[in-house]
Amino acid sequence: MSRQTYLVSLYRIKNSKPETSLMTFLLRQLLCLLLLTIFQLPIDSLLKAEELSTAPEGAFSIVVIPDTQHYSGRGTKKEPESPPPVTNPTFETWTDWIASNLQRQRIVFVSHVGDIIDKNNRAEWAVARRCMDKLHGKVPYGISVGNHDMISGSGDSSLFQEVFPKSRFEKFDWYGGCFTNSTGNQTVSGNNANSFQLFEAAGIKFVAIHLECNAPDDVLAWADTIFQKYADRNVIVTTHMDLGPLNKPKSSRDYFDAPKGRMTWKKCHGKRGNTSQQMWDKCFSKHKNLFMICCGDQSRTQALRLTSTGKQSNIVYELLSDYGVHGLRVMRFVPTEKRIEVRTWDPSKHVLCEKTKFVPDRNQHQFTLQWNLK
Repeated sequence: MSRQTYLVSLYRIKNSKPETSLMTFLLRQLLCLLLLTIFQLPIDSLLKAEELSTAPEGAFSIVVIPDTQHYSGRGTKKEPESPPPVTNPTFETWTDWIASNLQRQRIVFVSHVGDIIDKNNRAEWAVARRCMDKLHGKVPYGISVGNHDMISGSGDSSLFQEVFPKSRFEKFDWYGGCFTNSTGNQTVSGNNANSFQLFEAAGIKFVAIHLECNAPDDVLAWADTIFQKYADRNVIVTTHMDLGPLNKPKSSRDYFDAPKGRMTWKKCHGKRGNTSQQMWDKCFSKHKNLFMICCGDQSRTQALRLTSTGKQSNIVYELLSDYGVHGLRVMRFVPTEKRIEVRTWDPSKHVLCEKTKFVPDRNQHQFTLQWNLK
């Protein structure tokens, strides 16, 4: 058991509800002191175990929210016959934590990788809106549209557009705009389903491009114009599908065991849709200012990273995070030391994710990237 696990255990023991038995209370306190002695931990470690370390002056953080499709209550997949209304305690906890740590972590941007909801109905969208409202007007953010956020992967994201339309964001100077479908039917790909945001931190300029799952060619052509218009900015792309099983799984075990990397299969937009590999070949690989791609979608992969090289010799970090209820990503940028400290943090348990059942390698959850931004 890790040192941090002991710290959290100590915190819970120390702060659990008092018992009626004096002997139980004294034994609990004695156990705290014994563990502190054995592991040579200072008393104030109990308090430090509660939170992620504070971002130092000069650093800043970007938070990536993985898939939040874990809803409970009436009509959900988890509890279809449940009387209580729909809730998503994990999503609530995550956005609560982000909102309360904006200053402490120096959070300058938040990105959601998509699959915001699970069943694409208004009850779940209402909960998602309530969760994201906690960040609205407090920090710039963008949302990628996942396959669960569409009508059967058709590309129709009308409910997403109803809850998160461009009109919701146009008043903010950090909102760059969105793709407009030339056919006039904005239910497919339009009205903020593909968007971009502009922000700056420590004198470094960024543009975040949020693309829907398996974005079609016309959307990629629009993204090309954003890359080109903001050639002086460092670009982060968030799109729902990128890394996972290379080929479409033929059995359930393939989601776990088959070779993984940039995916060559798709879920959305039918023949018009592009696979992750096609999105890379047609768009992403061409642009020198791209340095990171964030994605989700693959809960049976959970965490994966790939370092790629664009056609102009730029390094691109591709990062998958889909942790279910077990945490989000806090990426701390440290300009003076040219590094990005990527931490997978569970706000529900106040612990770093050291390993998961599917991904026991700590280095997939807690790692540092070299950084040479403009």
